[in-house]
Amino acid sequence: GFPTLNIDLIYGLPGQTVASWLHSLEAALRFAPEELYLYPLYVRPLTGLDRRGTGLDVDLRLECYRAARARLLDAGYAQVSMRMFRARHAPEQSGPVYCCQSDGMVGLGAGARSYTRDLHYSSEYAVGATSIKGILSDYIRQPAAAFAQARYGCAVDAAEQRRRYVIQSLLQADGLDCGAYQAQFGSAVWVDLPELAEVLAYDLAHQEGPILRLSAAGMERSDTLGPWLYSPRVRQLMEVYELR
Repeated sequence: GFPTLNIDLIYGLPGQTVASWLHSLEAALRFAPEELYLYPLYVRPLTGLDRRGTGLDVDLRLECYRAARARLLDAGYAQVSMRMFRARHAPEQSGPVYCCQSDGMVGLGAGARSYTRDLHYSSEYAVGATSIKGILSDYIRQPAAAFAQARYGCAVDAAEQRRRYVIQSLLQADGLDCGAYQAQFGSAVWVDLPELAEVLAYDLAHQEGPILRLSAAGMERSDTLGPWLYSPRVRQLMEVYELR
């Protein structure tokens, strides 16, 4: 069989309650998965849910997250990030350990994103059904030489590399190793990103020696903290991108 069974669940769905959400979680736990990913529902513009509306009067996502987190910790799962939980019986990695801060990522398939040290890019993507069909058709028909070019993305300069390193580290349970940051970039993270002091001031993180680690309150706000650390340049690029 597969050494790792991964189950993805979404909370915040129309018609879902905290009780029905926990019922779904219990059903997943009966399979004893090595990994569980819990995704909050986000409604993107131009999607079916955006057009129809969710019909939700109350946002239960935070309550659902907290209930599921408590249940998984009680079941012996370790929280790796806001979304990811790993079981005690999960196999140890036998190969090289992937490090998102330094190894980069290659995305495969239409719309997948990739990043290297100084580039963050993707092929064309969309969320509207009509646009998706056209993109898939073009992707399948394009010649191999076309994959040597990236048409969507941005260059990642030295300042952006520092921000990316901090975001990718801080939002993991292992936290941000300030010493490793200084060794890689030759500068102190508190000088490069002085706004990080605010996460300590609001008890969203605590410092253990060189490690800056999110508190439970900080971890559940990961989807706010990440964008909060975006640079003005990246925010502007996101704002001018035309959604399809």
